[in-house]
Amino acid sequence: MATGYLTSEQDAKLRSWERWNRNYFIFAFVALVIILVFSSQLGLSSGESWGPLGLLLVALVTPIIVLQLRLACPACGVKIGWQAKLMAPDQCKSCGTFLRAKGSSS
Repeated sequence: MATGYLTSEQDAKLRSWERWNRNYFIFAFVALVIILVFSSQLGLSSGESWGPLGLLLVALVTPIIVLQLRLACPACGVKIGWQAKLMAPDQCKSCGTFLRAKGSSS
């Protein structure tokens, strides 16, 4: 397993994914809290039915899943998936590439 570093272009692509992932997570978290706290006042839920509230929850959570499943190692192309969480992992399990540019200070 050869270990290397990402090029600056590959690093920029990965950092862009991290920004999108983090920003959407913050948006979805705030939206979920607001929706859940005010769902009855907004008429989204009742005692027996989740109807519109359930659809909103699915609509907010689905992009998080899609973002996670789209992440692939820029060096070898293997999907990283749930190994990532909010940020990319330090190293690809498949090819051993460090997921930071060699001169990166981040």
